[in-house]
Parts: sequence; structure tokens; C-alpha cells
Amino acid sequence: MPQTVLITGASTGLGRATAKLFQQFGWNVVATMRNPSDGAELSARERVLVTQLDVEDDASIVSAIEAGITRFGSIDVFVNNAGFGAFGPLEAASIETIRRQFDVNVIGVLRTMQAILPHFRKRRAGTIINVSSTSGRITLPFGSLYHASKYAVEGATEALQYELAPLGIAVKLIEPGAIRTDFAGRSMAFSNDPELAEYQPLLEAAMGTYGALTGAGSEPEQIAHVILTAATDDTATLRYVAGDDAVQMLQERAAAVDDLFFAKVRSQFGLPFEAVLRARASASDE
Repeated sequence: MPQTVLITGASTGLGRATAKLFQQFGWNVVATMRNPSDGAELSARERVLVTQLDVEDDASIVSAIEAGITRFGSIDVFVNNAGFGAFGPLEAASIETIRRQFDVNVIGVLRTMQAILPHFRKRRAGTIINVSSTSGRITLPFGSLYHASKYAVEGATEALQYELAPLGIAVKLIEPGAIRTDFAGRSMAFSNDPELAEYQPLLEAAMGTYGALTGAGSEPEQIAHVILTAATDDTATLRYVAGDDAVQMLQERAAAVDDLFFAKVRSQFGLPFEAVLRARASASDE
């Protein structure tokens, strides 16, 4: 009997690529998205149910899980893929942007896990796969909100492995680097205030580097294969690094002490630091 996977944020990008891959490998797929009309391509495939799920709407989460169980009998794997990215100077971010960053990336993930756990607990089986990021283990300039949300997902998932493993439930983290999708245009908010003049040259320098990093990223299909590996891996592995750039970045971070790694990032993004320290020292001597 085919296994069943439920995927959030499956209308485009990594979520859609993951839904297609699981279906190609014979799985039943519950492809969820905020607007099911965006899932026409998926709904035309065998063993695929497209249904509505908004991680900010509790009722839609419960309804999507119930629809998947009704259609396929059970859910074996739950992939938390839906996400939102807020970037820019923290000082320029509205409280609405701050709240949405955590409502989607943190509370949404926690709420969906709460909703699927009774089903998994009753069966004493199931796997939760949370799509995190290298941004949950490495920070870059002007990403304070996004990094904070992904660090929270990493911490919650790591803690959950202890309490869920005795119940037969596995939790996994996928840690991709950059992915070549339309995430920047579809699921990202950039906050800036030109009147905050001190930030503008730093932003200009950083944005050019971000563009280069994104261009060197992985295709969504490559990351989808890592998600499939996590779903079919019976080991206790928690973290799955996905993408050549992710492997390189995390290896460099593990090999470097804080000061050296921070200095490299500042240099890579063209952010002055030594000159600031000299100016501070000079001011304190006066």
C-alpha cells in the first residue's frame, strides 16, 4: 500500500517539486496551499489531493489533515515547507512584518505539528520533516528576523526528537542553502527606510552579495530529493544538509571560531568593521 505525504506550501518552488517527486516514486500526496486553484497541474496527477491549508489559519490546518486521512486512510509523513522571509534593517521593520515572520515560520510550524501529532501518536508511527535552512545555523547581514525564525525551528525540532522518538515518531530538519525559486518575489518582504541614511551604503553592498549567492544555489528538485531521503531514512539522523553551497557554508562555519567567521562574512558583504573599531578607540582616547 502506498505511503502518504502531506506537504505545505506546495503551489510553487520547492513544495511543488517535492510533491511531484513523491508522486513519481509512488506515494500518495496531499499537496496543500493557500489557494488550491494554483495546484491545477498537481491535481491532474494520480494519487494527488490538492487542498487548502494556510499555516496562519488553525481551521484550515485541521481540515487539510482530515481531508488527507479521509482520501488515503492515513498520513505517514508531514513536510512543513511553507515559509516567509523578512529582510532589511531591523529598525525599518514594521510590527506587522515582525509578527508575520514568526506567525508563518515558527507558530505555523508548531501549530501544524500539534495538529498532526494525535494521528501519529495513535498510530505510534510517523515522520515530521521541517524545512529549515542554513539560515538556522549561520547568520548573514540584514536577516535578523528570518534567522531568528529559523533558529527557533531548529531548536524546537531538536528538542522534539527526545519526546517523540519513544512514541515511534521521527522528526527531521532539511537545511538547504540558496534555492533557485521565486521565493524572493513571492514569499519575501524587504523593509527599508531611505531616511535611515546610515544603513543605505551597507544595504547596497550586501544586496549585491545576496544576488551572487542566490545565483549559485540549487535547483528545487535537488533539495526535493533530500526531503525524500529524509522521509525514507529509518536512522535517527536529525539534520540533512541540502545543496553544495549549504555543505560548504556549514563546513566553513564549523571549522572557524566566531571572530574569524564573522570577519569573513563582513568582508564578503563589504561591511566595514576594523575602521569602526579604530574610530571608537580614537574617540575613547580623546
